[in-house]
Amino acid sequence: MLQQFNISAFQQDLLRWYETSKRNLPWRKDQDPYKIWVSEIMLQQTKVDTVVPYFERFMNQFPTVYDLADANEQEVLKVWEGLGYYSRARNLQNAVREVVATYNGEIPSSPDQLGALKGVGPYTKGAILSIAFNQPEPAVDGNVMRVLSRVLKIEEDIAIPRVKKLFESYVKELISKEDPSSFNQGIMELGALVCTPKSPSCMLCPVQEYCKAFAEGIEEELPIKSKSKKQKTVPYVALLICNNHNQYIIEKRSEKGLLANLWQFPMVPINEIGMDHLENWFESEYGVSITLNRKQGNLKHVFSHIIWQLEIYEARTNQQEVNDDRLKMVDQETMDTFPFPVSHQKMMKYIG
Repeated sequence: MLQQFNISAFQQDLLRWYETSKRNLPWRKDQDPYKIWVSEIMLQQTKVDTVVPYFERFMNQFPTVYDLADANEQEVLKVWEGLGYYSRARNLQNAVREVVATYNGEIPSSPDQLGALKGVGPYTKGAILSIAFNQPEPAVDGNVMRVLSRVLKIEEDIAIPRVKKLFESYVKELISKEDPSSFNQGIMELGALVCTPKSPSCMLCPVQEYCKAFAEGIEEELPIKSKSKKQKTVPYVALLICNNHNQYIIEKRSEKGLLANLWQFPMVPINEIGMDHLENWFESEYGVSITLNRKQGNLKHVFSHIIWQLEIYEARTNQQEVNDDRLKMVDQETMDTFPFPVSHQKMMKYIG
């Protein structure tokens, strides 16, 4: 695949372009491995523009590994609130605690030690080792696979793990040994700014002359990626339950699974219960007697594998306290201190 490929010229053109065209991003101000680690975890499945303010808030609150290791998990989830994929935040904190306990707060530069930390997969490991420690390690994400599938004309399904390994082997051959940090960031930047999923700006591409897909006019047909499974839609009734002291009932989600340890307004799986039995079901499930009032609105929230179809209802209770460990009775000001998923943050407009 790379026998006829001018690796040295490709590296030079990419690095020259990156040096003059790279975006001014807060985690690029230095090669601090902690900042790079946090940014890479945040950037998984999230766009750069969304991440920047979250990154800055996070670093203000937890400027060192020690600050993050010592923080309460609810504090961390609150700062992460709205960024989604919350297991990333929990895994990051657990891994940082291991760095403090095992490596005296120094993020390891050994591939084996770094890769053994919670939530540090091959991509994150490669990104930290190359960007922070200047080691020629591959960091293959969607941007990198898109760029290289076009440049090298790789017509295999990038959703298959074996194919991702193939890309890692190509990056090992292509990567600049002198400046692996800029090389890996350069390919990612090229995928984000120029070699985009749709309508790539081939005429502005610094490595256009090396691109086999461009030469054959098939750049928009690559990469090849099989469709993921269709999401399942699950209907719920979300309850905004208020007592006569203007306190609301909120519920902590399970420690495992989707949105673990976040808070929400109680949700009733309405297909299983039915509206007629909702009040009785809620009392038997939580020990709280409620009266259902008017409907406030509908909300649809899409996850990668599931869609929540939410009907939002007001409800009243005469109870001043709750005895179920999952529930809390809070006023509006206190509610603001709890981490909520985006869908439930949106419901807050119906309160008060």
